[in-house]
Order: sequence, then C-alpha cells, then structure tokens
Amino acid sequence: MPIVTFQPGNVTVDAAPGAGLWEAARAAGLSVETPCGGRGVCGKCLARVESGSVEFKDTGVMPRGMAEQGSVLLCLAKVGDGPATVRLAPQLREEQGQFIRESDDRTLVDAALLPAAEDLEPLVRMLALEVAEPQAGDGLSDYDRLERAVKAKLGAQRMELPVPLLRALPEALRRDGGRVTAAYRLTDGAARIVSLKPRDETGRNFGVAVDIGTTTVAVQLIDLGRGEALASKTAYNAQIECGLDVISRINYARKPERLEELRSKVLGTINALIAELAEASGVDVGCILAASVAGNTTMTHLLMGIPPEYIRLEPYTPAVYRLPELRAWEVGIGIVPEGVVYLAPAVGSYVGGDITSGLMCTSLATDSEDVCLFIDIGTNGEIVLGNGEFLMGCACSAGPAFEGGGLDCGMRASAGAVEWAEVDGQTGLPRCSVIGGSKPAGICGSGMISLLANLFETGWLDAAGKLDRVRPCAAIEASGRQARYVLARSDESAAGREIYVTENDIGNVIRAKAAIFSACRVMLRKLGMDFGDLSQMVIAGGFGRYLDAGRARLIGLMPALPQEKLKFIGNSSLTGAYMALVSEKHRLKKDELAGKITYIDLAVEPEYMDEYTAALFLPHTDASLFRRQ
Repeated sequence: MPIVTFQPGNVTVDAAPGAGLWEAARAAGLSVETPCGGRGVCGKCLARVESGSVEFKDTGVMPRGMAEQGSVLLCLAKVGDGPATVRLAPQLREEQGQFIRESDDRTLVDAALLPAAEDLEPLVRMLALEVAEPQAGDGLSDYDRLERAVKAKLGAQRMELPVPLLRALPEALRRDGGRVTAAYRLTDGAARIVSLKPRDETGRNFGVAVDIGTTTVAVQLIDLGRGEALASKTAYNAQIECGLDVISRINYARKPERLEELRSKVLGTINALIAELAEASGVDVGCILAASVAGNTTMTHLLMGIPPEYIRLEPYTPAVYRLPELRAWEVGIGIVPEGVVYLAPAVGSYVGGDITSGLMCTSLATDSEDVCLFIDIGTNGEIVLGNGEFLMGCACSAGPAFEGGGLDCGMRASAGAVEWAEVDGQTGLPRCSVIGGSKPAGICGSGMISLLANLFETGWLDAAGKLDRVRPCAAIEASGRQARYVLARSDESAAGREIYVTENDIGNVIRAKAAIFSACRVMLRKLGMDFGDLSQMVIAGGFGRYLDAGRARLIGLMPALPQEKLKFIGNSSLTGAYMALVSEKHRLKKDELAGKITYIDLAVEPEYMDEYTAALFLPHTDASLFRRQ
C-alpha cells in the first residue's frame, strides 16, 4: 500500500489507494478538525500536497488558484496509487484552549427548586445487611440467604442479582461473617443489586451528573448520601473533530464505523472526566454507582450508538425519545459496571433531554400561573414557553457562531479568547479583554456580541452588518466587496497571526441572533402574547452565563425587558441532571414535563420566515422592540 507522510512531524501511515486522506491522517494519530462533518464546505481541513499522488477535485470552496498550487481539502481528497507527502495547515495542529472557569451553576437557581433534604432519594441507595450464616441441612443457597435479608429489609417482592455479582457472592458473604453492603435500585417491587461489598460501606455512595453538549461535556461528582457536589469539570466534546453542529455529526455518522467513532469519542470525554474527578476527590471509581445524563436528542443517539440519520429527514423522527434505565456497561460509562444510568427524556428531534433537565431549574417545573420563556442558547436555540398549566417547545438552528465556530478567528470560550471588546467612537480602534489575561488567540461568542454591539453603537457598523468604509480607521481593512475589523496584529496575538472579524463572520452572528429572536416571537404570537407579557425570561447554557444582556439587546438578540425579568442560570442541563440523580421526586417531575410539552415545528410555521427576515438587521427592522420603555 502507498505510504503517506504528513508534515510537519514526518508522520507516516500506510493507506490503500482510494482511501480518504482525512481517514489516513486520523489513522496516523493526527487531530484534524472538520467543522462541517467532512462535507467539504467549510474549508478548514486545508492541506498542501508537496509530492506524490493524491486525487482531488476542487469544489470551489478554496480561494481561487490554490488547487493549482497543490492545496487540497483533506475530507475530499483520496490517496493515489503511490506515496505522497502532505503538509497540514497550522490550524490543524493547534491545541484546544483550556477551561479556566469551573463553577457550580446550582447557585444560580432558586433554592426552592432544588431537592431539599427530605427529597433525597438517589438513583442508587445503600443497605447494610447481616446475612445469616449457612447451616447444614437448611436447603438454602447463598443467593437464597441474601434474598431473604434484602426482602426483609426493603419489603421487596423479589431480588435481581447480576451474574458478575453472583460470581463474587460466596466470598463476599464469608469475608466478614455475612456483613455486607448492598447498593440497590428498587423499582416495581424488585430490588436490583448494583454492587455488593463486604463490611459496612454505606457511606461510600457516589454518582455523576453528566451534561453532553454539542460543544462541551460537563460532569459533576455527587455524594449521593448527602446530595452534595464534590467537584465539577468541563471538557470539549471530542466529537468536535467530526463536526461543529448536530447536522454535521449526523452526516458524519452515516457509516457504521463513523457512528462508532463518534460514540467512542464522547464516551472517552465523559470517562476521562469521571476518572479525573474521582482521583481529585479521593473517590474510588468502584464506589460511583449511578449516572444521570442529559443531552440533546442527537447527542443521546450518538452516545448510544443509534443511527441519528432520521432526526434530520422529514418527518424528523428519532429512534427513541425515552430510554429505560440502563446499566453502565450497556452504555459504556466508566463507573461500576452494573451501575444505574438514567437518561433524560426528549420531546422532539431538536428539543432533547438537556431541555427537559433545564426546565427543572425554572418556574415551569412548578404550579405557577406566571408565563415564563426559557431559552437555551448553543449551536441550537431551544425554547420553551408556558407556565404550570401548559408548555410549548421549539428549536431553531443558531449555528456555531455563538460558541466561536464558523468564524475565521473564532474559538471557544477558553484561555486566549477575546470575551469583551470596546470600540473608540472617534478612532474606531478596539480595546479588548482576553480570558486568562494573555495575548488574544481568537474571539469567542460573548466577544463577538460585545464587539458587534460596540461597533454598531459607535456607528462603525451599519444595520445590515457592513463596516464603515468612508471614515478612516486603522482597524478596518476593505478588499473588494468584503471588509474586516482587526482586533490584534500578528505581533500582538498569541497565534502569531492577525485576529480579525470579517463581514461574513458578522453575518453569521446576525443570522444566529435572528433565528433565536424570531423563534421566541413566533411562540409568543401563537398565544397572542408579546415579550412584555412575560413574568420572566430565563437564559440557560454556558454561553448565556457570560452574556451581557445590554449588548445582546443592542444587536437584537434579546428584547428590552426590565433587568428583574431576566434570569441567567448557566448550565441548567447539568443542574437538572443532578436533581434527577439525587431525587426520585425530581426524576418523576422531569418525566412529567417531557410528556407535557407540545412540540412546535418551525419549519411548517409560515410566520417564522417572515419574522426571521425582519430580524436580519441590527437590531431589527422594528427597532422599537429593543428600546427601553
């Protein structure tokens, strides 16, 4: 087979003729991000063939003339009949930024909504037993004696003991004179034993709450006995290499081997976080007995290895909305193999378990008659409107711009990202704040909103998203029909290149905010309401935690509501997963909410496109919506 050499680094790999160059790079252990899911439309996997045979047909995504100079897109190129040397573009080798903000977003949620001490009834509970010793002639097996003890203590009708625990049962019962600790899940009269250990270890009961986001994965380690969080940690979802948004990943997952790759990647992210949290907290992974998982519908399918293809095809029907409680080994989550895994229920192709979890953090989970609007802002914008009597939900495609994706110099909200920018009204020059205080390496979603609001407010950007080409400004560079705004020159940036925002980038943000605002307005109008009729507007998601409401209003993302009506609750999906982990009452409420939501498909709402078109300006064609009364 031909040998392909990747530079820099001189990494070689054997590849069959006709194999994808992208797959060859991945087989060589190289990290190659393809935000579009390998469809050849984003141009991010750019590389140059220095020698040898590579098959490639230019689709017009690359700048004119680059194909003639040997440039290819890895996702569309194929290995030829002979050896080849390919040089990867620098951005394919950059390390991802690190999260430097870890917080417990439960502090942002009304304490009355969180499980109280009397509500604590975790997914898995502990039971100290003294099992009778074996007696000659009593006709009882070890299993029988354990079952009698369990039934007597719990009032259960029957006991279920998995085969791996049955194999360990003889030694467990005899190591400490029949004194054992059984971790169990009691449902429908059956006590399913999850773990069985000699001695009294009732105080060693832990679980994990998991939020699987399209961009990030967050895990929280919980002491189930006390209902307290020991530690939290966040990492980027390793699936990002295969696509920035859910549609890209659905496209990528069409082949079985790629579906399994996506499953392995997200499990790798989850399990690495669990292991790190356990080590940092001095907790044996063997004492982590339960997991409560929340994620959007596509993320749940990919976690389970279920083909997600029909989520994106009319009539947009996923394989499953509600999964039964599963065992950890069935899912692949790295806790006790027989540990219980609860997955939050979804209600639509694009309103998933992350939203039903998030609703637990709002008045929508109560009997309140006040109407509340809940928005989770990410690569998708998921919206729920209602009160204690009714719930309506919808989703719109915001794209990855709010999380730094799809922007020339975009990056996630990590060290080195511009998170805030102020523009001088006279000179048009920027002043930036960077996460971590270092030189800028790119700009994240909150930075984009801040910058656009400042540019628009100072007159350097017009309502259509075009930069001022008339007044002289050293930060604005125009070339033909396009212009860009430079935040940092090459010698001022951590990346060694200019950090800038193009008018195309600005257009991406405008389209994203238009999609979310329009979806909100359509939902309200279906009920004959407007934003002023809301008792509260709740913003969820990691992006929302750092959103400047004033700046968001200036660009038309949020309406002009009084500050007391706005509430930011951070990663409500993770908080809702925590609630389900520690409280049966809250698990039942989450399932009830999922069954209560009426799902609205915006694709068949004729009014939505009219609203969306009107919102494709800063702030909107109806600017009065964003003026404070």
